[in-house]
Amino acid sequence: MTVERDAAPGRSEHTRPESSVVSLRDATLGYGRRVLWSGLNLDVAPGEFVAVLGPNGSGKTSLLRVLLGLQPVTSGSVRVVGESPGRGNRRIGYVPQQRAMEESLVMRGRDLVGLGLDGHRWGIGLLGMRARRERVDAALDAVDAHGFADAPVGRLSGGEQQRLRVAQALVSDPEVLLCDEPLLSLDLANQQVVSSLIDRRRRTANTAVLFVTHEINPVLPLVDRVLYLVDGRFRIGTPDEVMTARTLSELYRAKIDVVRVRGQIHVVGAQAGLCEQDHHEDRN
Repeated sequence: MTVERDAAPGRSEHTRPESSVVSLRDATLGYGRRVLWSGLNLDVAPGEFVAVLGPNGSGKTSLLRVLLGLQPVTSGSVRVVGESPGRGNRRIGYVPQQRAMEESLVMRGRDLVGLGLDGHRWGIGLLGMRARRERVDAALDAVDAHGFADAPVGRLSGGEQQRLRVAQALVSDPEVLLCDEPLLSLDLANQQVVSSLIDRRRRTANTAVLFVTHEINPVLPLVDRVLYLVDGRFRIGTPDEVMTARTLSELYRAKIDVVRVRGQIHVVGAQAGLCEQDHHEDRN
C-alpha cells in the first residue's frame, strides 16, 4: 500500500505496487480551461478502503466516471484491474447514490440485483438461468436482503433499496467497488448498515473500495487512506495525516480549523461554504 505523506498540493510521491487493482499515473482531468485535478498518482491495493473527499465540483464523481470508462483523462494513464477503463467491466462494481425509486415501480428486488449481471446486454447468454439465480441469491445473502427480495422495489424503504444496490454491485464478484455517495439521504442507522456491508465485502473477498462521500463519520473507522480533492490540488494519506488544519489549509489556500471535540473532528472554513461543515469522527 502506498502512503503519500508530505506531497506538495497537486502532486504525490509514489512507488508502484505490483498488486494494485487501481493505478493512476500523472493523471489530469479537465474541461476546457478548468482543471479538476492534475498530476494524480494513486495506487489502490486489493482490500484497501480509500475515502474520496472534497467540496462539490472538485472531481470526486468524475474520478469514478474515469475508472468506469465513462470519461477519459485529459492526460496521464489509468489502469483498473490491469486494463484500461472500459464500460461493462464485470470486475468493477458500482454503488450509486441513494435515490428514492418511484412507488409505482413493480420490479422485484431480485430482478434489480440481477441487472448487475446482464443489464447491459440482451438475454442471459452462457451464464444460464440456474447459475444466474444462484449468484443473485448469493448477493442477496451478502446484504441480508432475502426478506424483501421479492417485493416491488418502489415500495421498499431507502435503506432497503440501497442494500439492493449494494447487492447489484456485488453480484458479478468484483475486484474493485466504486461507491458514489452511497449514504446520501440515509438515516444514521442505515448509513452504518450500508457501510458495514461494503466493509464486510472488502474484508471477506479482498475487494478494493473507493468511497466518495461528503459525510465521513460512518466510514472513518473503516478507512485506510483518504484522497482529498480541492480546486485541482489533492492530498493522499491516512485520515490522521490528511484531516489536519495544516493540510486542509494548504489545500483550500485559506484558514481552516480542525477541532477535535468528544471524539469528533469539526472542520470549519474561514468563509461560509468554503468546505463541508461536517463533523468528522476521530478514531482516537
